[in-house]
Amino acid sequence: MKATALEWVNKAEGDWHVAQMSYRARKHPNFDAAVFHAQQCAEKCLKARLEESAIAFSRTHDLLVLHQLVITVEPGWATLQLLLIILNPFAVAYRYSGLSASRSDAKDALNAGREVRRAIRNTFGLPI
Repeated sequence: MKATALEWVNKAEGDWHVAQMSYRARKHPNFDAAVFHAQQCAEKCLKARLEESAIAFSRTHDLLVLHQLVITVEPGWATLQLLLIILNPFAVAYRYSGLSASRSDAKDALNAGREVRRAIRNTFGLPI
């Protein structure tokens, strides 16, 4: 694996762990942080795959834009689209006042993020 792709994977893992901690915190769960970091994990996973294949991508948080690029080298990832649709709004909207994520939102985001993370880790032969 290219060093730059591995860096994206490592950053995705950091987001994944923060998402889980934010959701599972006993005293002060932070569902906004959980959904944001689940989205960020998926975003960085997609960028890792693109980096590995030397496919240029723009600075975007739009998972569907990244997905369209990824499926050119990973056609089997077309099945991830519905999960990415769930995660996509959590990149920006929940970072500002006006919207707050619920426990249910966070659970959905973590479930979707888990599947995207599993796909990238399987592709790179990494343990889950």
